Amino acid sequence: MTTTSSSCRHGVFNGYLRTFITAQLLVIELYHIKMAEQNTEAKLKNLLKQEKIQLWNPPYTDEENQAGRQHMQELAERYAPLLRLPEADVGGALETIRAQAVNRGKGNKTFRETSVATLELLLPRDSKKDPKMKNFLETRLDVPVQQVVDRIGEEFSLKHIKLILNGRTLCADQRLDEQGVKNHSKMMVLKVSDAEQMTREEEEKKNQSESLQRTKKGFQILSERDGSEDPDTTPYLEIADQRGNPLKIPHQEKKALILAMGFHEKGRSLMKRKQYDNALCHLLQADQQFSKCGSALLSSVDNFAVLQLDIVWCYRALEALSCLDDSRSRLQRAEDCFLKCYGEQQQRLLMIKGNSGREEVLFLRLYLLQSLLSYIEGNDSQARLQLSKVESLYGRLCPDSEKMAQLMALGFTEREARLGLRACQGDLQEAAIHISNRRQERQELMHRERQRRRTRVEAISTLVELGFSRRDAARALHHAEGNVDKAYAILLDSSQAAQATNNNTEGAVSPEKVEQLLYLGFERDSSEAALRLTDGDVPSATQLLLDNQGVLSSELLSPPSTSSSPSSEEPSTSSNSPEDNELVNEVLEDISRHEEDYLDLTLEEESDLIAVMKTYLNREPTLTV
Repeated sequence: MTTTSSSCRHGVFNGYLRTFITAQLLVIELYHIKMAEQNTEAKLKNLLKQEKIQLWNPPYTDEENQAGRQHMQELAERYAPLLRLPEADVGGALETIRAQAVNRGKGNKTFRETSVATLELLLPRDSKKDPKMKNFLETRLDVPVQQVVDRIGEEFSLKHIKLILNGRTLCADQRLDEQGVKNHSKMMVLKVSDAEQMTREEEEKKNQSESLQRTKKGFQILSERDGSEDPDTTPYLEIADQRGNPLKIPHQEKKALILAMGFHEKGRSLMKRKQYDNALCHLLQADQQFSKCGSALLSSVDNFAVLQLDIVWCYRALEALSCLDDSRSRLQRAEDCFLKCYGEQQQRLLMIKGNSGREEVLFLRLYLLQSLLSYIEGNDSQARLQLSKVESLYGRLCPDSEKMAQLMALGFTEREARLGLRACQGDLQEAAIHISNRRQERQELMHRERQRRRTRVEAISTLVELGFSRRDAARALHHAEGNVDKAYAILLDSSQAAQATNNNTEGAVSPEKVEQLLYLGFERDSSEAALRLTDGDVPSATQLLLDNQGVLSSELLSPPSTSSSPSSEEPSTSSNSPEDNELVNEVLEDISRHEEDYLDLTLEEESDLIAVMKTYLNREPTLTV
């Protein structure tokens, strides 16, 4: 009985699995069909533009906006041989272009007459009623984004969504036109959570908006820490170069960079789990923070370029093929940044790291995405050129499984084996030596960092023992670049300046006000001190003396700290409350412990996309006779 029951459940599961796989294959096939259709339409638009043919005007469109069938058929017959496609496919694509142009004209007229704009919505894949149909929304542009969000949610049964325009998340409490939305704008609709599809564990987690806020707050705490806490108990982030050496960056820029890198790491973590909607929201937040960093900094590190690639990779995964303009500009920024960071022939990278094999996976993904965009835009020759570069790199970077197994048998991890073989062009012995050297370098770097932090903690403790506050000691040590003697001199000068200021203030105390306090029975020294502390206000000075029974403590009489409030170049202390530490540990979970995690691509997804691109670029044309 038990066996039969188990077999039945297994059979039902297999049935569900087959249904799921069939549905997934259907979705993939529809996506590929859409790619091919966009490729055909792009080529036809180029031909129409060259011949200055306007399909929305007669003889191709009549007064009732219907197609002029004879003339459309003649165009299809003429263009089909040029594109080496069936007349039916060309005719269908021409009609799609014509209908879009007519609808756009209607939308322009409506907008001129009523100020009602037509927006194209790029809906989540599983929310489209018909995958082949485009979705539009008519609205005024002087309304809050939240109003549009509510309408979209109601019409398409979406509970929690964000709207993305040209790679920017629209603010719900601002108007559409205030954020650059125009008539015919294309807006991407991202689901941020769906309670109906959540497991019990996921229900206990925060939704995406809270995730964004928690990520931001956690990395803000980390960005405020200056490394003066115990390295054994307090997590701390440092910005380092490609060799692991700390970089000196202005405080505000460092904060923005840590936030940017934090959001990026969270987004990458979500990408690994295939949660592309959520990932894209975090990546766009990272992009916003990177914009606060100086161009000189962005051109010296590759983080910004990698982020651009990841955003476009999310667009691809979400099938947002209509985000062409934003994708194209992001890939161009990525390529420019790689060239500045690595050098034209990667000479800077070779000088720093001694090899460039690991970073080549980034160029593989760059060229692959460029090939995809070129194909969608109808530029098959450029797509083939980029794809040939991709295949060449793939042949070099796809590691040999037997060599991987041999390295792992030596005790190396899968990641170390993969990165080592790429760095050494597949040479097994060289890879083993390289990995061992990298391990030693990482250990030495970690030891130096811990020692540096311990030295700083000891220096601050020494200054605190000399009577200075921990906050002032940390600031002085920062200005003295870690030199305790110089920091002590800075603190001493500040203390003497404060005393001089107090002396000047003491001389300025009004004798008449002192006499008033003396008349009330207080001592002269205490009266003068109270007046100094209350800026000469007799009632306040009287109350202060009464509260302290006429005797002011040494804490009240000690000179106030003259350290200014945290400036853009001064470290600031941050609390280490249990809540803060819990939040910090939460965001640190998404940061890979390996500094080259972003280079450790298995190339499985890339391999699938390469196969798709080859299928479409090398397919034999089917012409009708």
